[in-house]
Amino acid sequence: MTTAIAHPSSTPALQLAGNAQATSGQYLTFTLQNEIYGLDILRVREILEYTRPTTVPMMPAFVHGVINLRGNVVPVIDLAQRFGRAPTALQARTCIVIVEIEGEDGPLAIGVLVDAVNAVLDMEAGQIEPAPSFGTGLRQEFIRGMARTDAGFIILLDVGRVLSVEDMAGLASASHMAA
Repeated sequence: MTTAIAHPSSTPALQLAGNAQATSGQYLTFTLQNEIYGLDILRVREILEYTRPTTVPMMPAFVHGVINLRGNVVPVIDLAQRFGRAPTALQARTCIVIVEIEGEDGPLAIGVLVDAVNAVLDMEAGQIEPAPSFGTGLRQEFIRGMARTDAGFIILLDVGRVLSVEDMAGLASASHMAA
């Protein structure tokens, strides 16, 4: 199962603390260890049914492996482990969300392992609160904002910071030195 994502036009932004911006628009929501997160739909390229990635030796634990996506090697990151939590338990709805971040040499595709994709939601700027300085269990710079919904809050991630190539490379070298 591959799901392509249609990209809406960009919309006004609400400036939040920490230089992160949460924008009105559409967010792909997903579940990760009983919490609901959202990603700006403009960063999402596609959603893939889970297939076991090829493991790569000497990588940090959060690098689940690599997949072949139409002839391109795409790393797959276990988002739960990236957040310092236990590995994602593989279940029937587990999937890989392909997101695009800015790398040194242009756009870079990265797969993100999540428990389940929920929906694409329209969010207005008025629904989005600044990231709290406590209580989420995540580094504050990873959070673009907290979206209020009837069911509670959705943590909107700053995918560029969560999947920062420089930050992940630093973690990889630190784990190699520790080993």
